[in-house]
Amino acid sequence: MSQSAFANARIVLADQVIDGSVRFVDGLITAIDEGASTTGEDFGGDYLIAGLVELHTDHLENHYRPRPGVFWDPMAALHAHDVQIAGSGITTVFDAVRIGSDNDLPDMFEHAMGMVQAVRTARDAGWLRADHLIHLRCELPSADVVAHFEGLCAHPTTRLISLMDHTPGQRQFTSMDAYKLFYAKQLGVTPEETERYLAAALAQHQRYSQPNRRILVARAHELGLAMASHDDATLAHVEEGIEDGVAIAEFPTTLEAAAAAHDGGLAILMGAPNVVRGKSHSGNISATDLVRAGLLDILSSDYVPYALLQAAFVLPQRVKGLGLPAALATVTRNPANAAGLSDRGEVAVGKRADLVRVRVIDGLPTVRGVWRQGNRVS
Repeated sequence: MSQSAFANARIVLADQVIDGSVRFVDGLITAIDEGASTTGEDFGGDYLIAGLVELHTDHLENHYRPRPGVFWDPMAALHAHDVQIAGSGITTVFDAVRIGSDNDLPDMFEHAMGMVQAVRTARDAGWLRADHLIHLRCELPSADVVAHFEGLCAHPTTRLISLMDHTPGQRQFTSMDAYKLFYAKQLGVTPEETERYLAAALAQHQRYSQPNRRILVARAHELGLAMASHDDATLAHVEEGIEDGVAIAEFPTTLEAAAAAHDGGLAILMGAPNVVRGKSHSGNISATDLVRAGLLDILSSDYVPYALLQAAFVLPQRVKGLGLPAALATVTRNPANAAGLSDRGEVAVGKRADLVRVRVIDGLPTVRGVWRQGNRVS
């Protein structure tokens, strides 16, 4: 039996912050006591919070493909990603892996399988600091997205899928002019090349998006996978997601869509970098405004792992009446519950001892220690 204790910590519970100690045995929290203690590792007044739960990060893909046309060894990319994830206080991470080929990456399945297999191998061998699971980002207009899904879905690590459509004029880029500027800037193409790309993308959307969506939704229900919609912009988008049985609305782009998702019982997920920056990088709705409106449940680090912790400590400073426990719930308990992980996400007796020691230095929350199931991993 392995047992440990942390003493003299500012413990963030579900609804309050207390000064006290936490004990855990064999990876589970067994006691939480208020008051000073001489037993256990002395936190010296640092915060003790639940390990962060990340549902949608593109960071593994960014390590695997650090530059256009450059592909890293998938296992090496995973280890680099894992170090940064754990060092940011994230103890459970859903690595988002895009499936469905396009002109930019015609051999997408090979790349996706390489990353997924690296996660499976490293997880089984106990090499990873954080608990890694797979989030399949299903690009609906792709001709081969269903085939890719079938090749990757039947494994315990695959727990979440998102239904995505990045076709110009849809969802994230409802303005064609805005998309043309984005596409030209990203790839440095001519206006003529942009128009040819747009025509091909719209044809793919018309042919494949809805048939692929119907198949993937049915298969997700059969396999018991959690589903997320992505970039909902209109009431119709949200209604379709509710009808399909999605649990999470990822990155709604308008207040109308966010309000409809909330009314429909969906967990609303937004980007932590949006909170930290105070605005969306693509000009959509502010995540902080959604918090003020009571329309945000979950934050995702998206493309900056540390942003998850930073945003949780920033929100109480920006939103009147929002306490630290409620802010931290958006990166711990709420994402865990939305993904069906009821064993973690909270400092509570019986929960996993996924814990993070945090000290605020010059206004920034700084990770000073991370434990997963009671074992120190960072």
